[in-house]
Amino acid sequence: MLSIAILGLAAGLDFILGDPWGWTHPVQVMGWAIDRGKARLLAWEAWSQGQRWGGVALTVAVVGGSGGVGWLLVAGGNVLDPRLGGAIATVLLASCFAGRSLRHAAQSVLEPLRLGDLDLARSHLALYVGRDTTDLSEAEILRAVLETVTENAVDGVLAPLFYGLLGAAIPGLGSVPLALAYKAASTLDSMVGYRAAPYTHLGWFSARFEDGFTWLPCRCAVVTLALLSGQPRRVLAVCRRDAPQDPSPNAGWSECVYAAIVGVQMGGVNRYGGQLKTKPLLGDPLRPISPDRIREAMALTRLCFLVWLGLGCAILWGLSLV
Repeated sequence: MLSIAILGLAAGLDFILGDPWGWTHPVQVMGWAIDRGKARLLAWEAWSQGQRWGGVALTVAVVGGSGGVGWLLVAGGNVLDPRLGGAIATVLLASCFAGRSLRHAAQSVLEPLRLGDLDLARSHLALYVGRDTTDLSEAEILRAVLETVTENAVDGVLAPLFYGLLGAAIPGLGSVPLALAYKAASTLDSMVGYRAAPYTHLGWFSARFEDGFTWLPCRCAVVTLALLSGQPRRVLAVCRRDAPQDPSPNAGWSECVYAAIVGVQMGGVNRYGGQLKTKPLLGDPLRPISPDRIREAMALTRLCFLVWLGLGCAILWGLSLV
């Protein structure tokens, strides 16, 4: 019962408040730890094997440490007062859900775009994407927003819930440790999980670890969204056709299922640091990408989140009666 209450309250807290401005966020603490660790490891510039093993150690320390600290904080709160432990668990778990933050990021770009201010839309978009934004057209801005909200739907919203539910089903563990561990893996991948220098050796393990950590919730999300679309065979056929073309084992599937459902095509040519990079085309261009299509995709994410939350809590309730 307590796990169900914590999950529901955390979901509500993220929906209503998101990440309050000025508050220290667990991801900031993770980022600080990663920065400290990578600075030391990158100093081993001439020792590639040392960087590779250092990347393994950094991943284990950050991911394991995040989950362990989360468990200790909740357990310590429970020792003092179960209500305090529940409150700590709720806040920490809510910090793992990025639903409101993702919606805010999209809206911060769509609003100036609606007003015709392309320069402001580009500058806001640059805060959330890695591609060059200075000369993007309106259509390219809209594609970038849609690709961002669909790629991050899994690692920012659905996967943390998946691991929160899984942790809640494990006696003595709870939702927080696994959700925080996943968040740490995702943060580590975003900071050092690159094939390019200087992270070629340091980031290899964190990138593969995060890929493996995300694989199952990503596939569960694809199946759930396909079922919610009412056309699962068509949607899954498009995903099987296009998603494997993406070099990422998860991002292509996450983006493609949304593209298939809302009837748009994502992918194409992007510019990163002045260099052109072509991403595979995902979905069919049945409709142009528009603000309405982006809102439709975000609504699908919220619906999938609620379905998982409801089913997960029902399973937890059933387990409590066994």
